[in-house]
Amino acid sequence: MSEHFIPETIYVDRVSKTFEEDATENSCYILKDTSLSVEAGEFFILLGPSGCGKSTLLNLIAGFTEATFGELRLGEKQIRKHGKERAMVFQNADSALFPWLTVRENVEFGLRMKKIPKKEKTLISDKYIGLVGLTGHEKKFPEELSGGMKQRVQLARVLANNPAILLMDEPFGALDAMTRRSMQKELVNIWRKTSKTVIFVTHDIQEALLLGQRIGIMSLGPDSKITRIYDVGLPYPRDITAPEFNRLYETIEKHFEGEAWTL
Repeated sequence: MSEHFIPETIYVDRVSKTFEEDATENSCYILKDTSLSVEAGEFFILLGPSGCGKSTLLNLIAGFTEATFGELRLGEKQIRKHGKERAMVFQNADSALFPWLTVRENVEFGLRMKKIPKKEKTLISDKYIGLVGLTGHEKKFPEELSGGMKQRVQLARVLANNPAILLMDEPFGALDAMTRRSMQKELVNIWRKTSKTVIFVTHDIQEALLLGQRIGIMSLGPDSKITRIYDVGLPYPRDITAPEFNRLYETIEKHFEGEAWTL
């Protein structure tokens, strides 16, 4: 049987991160004294300029690297290493997929490692291939797919392993505008159907407002931190032409006026 994880709150408590050895309070920090909590089932956005440490914070939550100071917890359990309840979706699907495996084989890869019985494995892969809109493409190899389809395969593979938490590092950043909008809508639909916790990194204000329930604004590095959190409160699906959407866009944009914000 596939694993089931109990939803828990993610806590980031006064976390600092430097890549220097023998770090001190006077070291150069990527993140400095950053705190955050993300509720189970929430869609949370990390928004900020390129190089501000968004991906570093995501990797700390994933357990791929350890904090220099401070503490990260999942519920009451400290995060010190990667766990199966947390899964990362990367920006570059090409590096995440196995080119010698078909769509179905890529989606089933983690299930095969867990020695899931063939019948159950097929049922699970069918479910998530269908959920991301790739039914009929099961026998294709990654080289036969568009960029958006590759990202769908990566997302289906992650979902097939049934993590409680999706950590998404600018997953649509390399896609064309039309494909990106389609994937944004698809992700919201998947999140609403599965009730998973999503932490999504972006430097695009419009994308943040289309997707997130709350948006954490990160400052320019070094010594980056979350300076403010906005509750979006707009119903899904969201309309980019709505007055409320544009008012919130303008409010958030003011945080970055006068800063060298690289889009």
